Amino acid sequence: MPNHKSCLKRIRQTKKKNYYNTTNKKLVKKATRTVLESENHADAMVNLNKAYSILDKVAARGVYHKNTVSRKKSRLNAIVKKMMAA
Repeated sequence: MPNHKSCLKRIRQTKKKNYYNTTNKKLVKKATRTVLESENHADAMVNLNKAYSILDKVAARGVYHKNTVSRKKSRLNAIVKKMMAA
């Protein structure tokens, strides 16, 4: 266990950021799961819009990089398009 004040502060900050990041990442996972588990195309589109909103917020907060969010959105959109064709 560190003894310096700055190290103790850094540990507190890291805990807080870790909690913040994990909760936001769980939100993203839950949103993507709801899109993937949608039964029909209409439900998938509604869930996709919600997932887009969550992904954009997470990118703005700095949890994920904007390119990562863009990739996730693109892949979700491709899956929903396949649902429509099937």
